[in-house]
Amino acid sequence: MKYAVRYYTKTGNTKRLAEAIAAALDIEALPISEPLNEPVDLLFLGNSYYAFSIDPEVRAYIRSLDPAKVGRIVNFGSAAMLNSTRKKVKAEADKIGIPVDEREFHCRGEFKGVHKGKPDADDLAAAAAFAKSMVR
Repeated sequence: MKYAVRYYTKTGNTKRLAEAIAAALDIEALPISEPLNEPVDLLFLGNSYYAFSIDPEVRAYIRSLDPAKVGRIVNFGSAAMLNSTRKKVKAEADKIGIPVDEREFHCRGEFKGVHKGKPDADDLAAAAAFAKSMVR
């Protein structure tokens, strides 16, 4: 099974989760500015809510994906106030025919002092365990 980790972050929280997931999979976490150069069975896609939606760059990235190269997207991320972005990611992925796994990883993220220190070491360990469970 082949997999890749891509992320979008403004605060660094999602990057930290991406790096934990990638380390568990023994691959590199890359920002969404890095294209997928080879087919993957699972694309772990990290993102968060910005102004009550996913960032326009995340939407554009999803729309740029080649359905022939991505078997399935696995959503992950953090947010200070809102919950998962899975529904928003799925709505975009549905437009181009890439399935989004029902399973995802989500935790609180620090933003302007709210949820200080999040994601913490326990969150990063949980993200790594989640990734390993997805590739068994």
